[in-house]
Order: sequence, then C-alpha cells, then structure tokens
Amino acid sequence: MNTDATDGSLLIRRRALSVQTYAKVAGILMLLSFIGGGFGEAYVPSKLIVATDAAATMENLKLSEIMFRLGFAGYVVEACCDVTLALIFYVLLKPVHRYVSLLAAFLGLIGTATFAAAELFYFAPTLLLGGGGYLKSFSPDQLNTLALLSLNLFGLGAVIFTVFYGLGWVLRGYLMFQSGYFPKFLGVLMTVAGLAFIVSNFTAVLAPQYQSGWLLALMIPGSFLLTVWLLFKGVDLPRWEEKMAGGTL
Repeated sequence: MNTDATDGSLLIRRRALSVQTYAKVAGILMLLSFIGGGFGEAYVPSKLIVATDAAATMENLKLSEIMFRLGFAGYVVEACCDVTLALIFYVLLKPVHRYVSLLAAFLGLIGTATFAAAELFYFAPTLLLGGGGYLKSFSPDQLNTLALLSLNLFGLGAVIFTVFYGLGWVLRGYLMFQSGYFPKFLGVLMTVAGLAFIVSNFTAVLAPQYQSGWLLALMIPGSFLLTVWLLFKGVDLPRWEEKMAGGTL
C-alpha cells in the first residue's frame, strides 16, 4: 500500500515538473505569436493597404512585395504557435475540468483554421503582382481593384469568425479563475479579452457601422501579463498537484 502511494506521489511530482516546462514553452510561444501576429496582421497591412485607393494599394504592394510576403510569413509563425498552444493549454487546464479544457482547445483550433482561410485572400494579390499572361485580359485598373477586393475580403474574413477564438479564451479564462494555480486576475483578463472577440464578431455581422478595432486591443493586456507569468512564474505546483490528485473531470 505504502509503495503504491509513493509511486503515485512520484508520478504526480514528475507531471508537476513537466507542467512547468509546458508553462514556459507556452510563454515562449505566446511571445512569438504576439510578435508574428502583430507584424503580419497589424503592422504590414497598416503600411501597405489604402482602404479607399486600389491604385495606391497596388503600388505599395509592388514597391514592398518582400514586406508583404514577410507579413504572411509572420502569420504562419503565429498560426503554428497557436496550434501548439491549443494543446499546451489543454494540458495545463485539464486538472480543472478536462472536457471544458478540451472544448477550449477545439475552439482555438477552429479559430486558427478559419483565420487561415481568410489569409488566403491576403496572399492572393501576389498572383496579380506576377503579371502572368492570362491577366492581360484585365486592365490595370481592374487588376488594382481585384487586389484591393481580395485584401478587403481578408479583412472581413479575419473578423467574422473570431467568435471561435473568443469562446476558446472565455473558457480558458474561466478555467484559470477556477484553477487555484493561476492568479484569478489572469482568468478575468483573458475572459474579458475573449468576450471582446465575441462582441467584435457579432458587431461586424449585425452592426458593421459600429465595428471598432479597439475591441480587439483588449486582448493585449491579458496576453502580455499571461506571457510574462508563464515565462517567470509558471503554475503553482502544490495547487496543481492537488487538482491532479483530485481527479476532476
């Protein structure tokens, strides 16, 4: 009996050590995701896309094609990080409630997949920049319009499915709040961030005239603090071990 209890205790402690590694890896991935996404989804589009001027947008793409392509590469980095983070947060939060944590992972993966579909429209103008022979039937003005239309479709696709991403973070925020091994304020901040994505999604669909990018900025404080916490603090190991030993669903 004592041997079994000792073996069980050692197993939990090994898991605890590995979970701190998961936490640090999650912090690194969140940092990379923030940098890649900030560059590819915010900085590059703000520099190259002129919302009301197709000709100016196309000229910017021609002059800064490398930056444009780097913006897409930044998104690819972010997407790879987000897919991995879906798994890591499932592992970190499953002691609170396995099925809720699993649902949050699924929602996160769907959010990444739908955004990846939108990114196709971001990258499509590179076909127009190539100047293939089959494009000769289009006038320069038509090509410019097609490029801007594709980029506008990217912008639309990027916001109309953020509900999945938002719901995933609402659930993770709830689990963090309930965990006892993450600070409650992180749970609150990430829940608020997730709600902001949900509100932004439905505003874009139901009342586009009131849509504002500032809603999504609510993700920044929580993401930054969570990244720092994961890198330098990780999880409260005694509380994590207690949750694991409790065997919650």
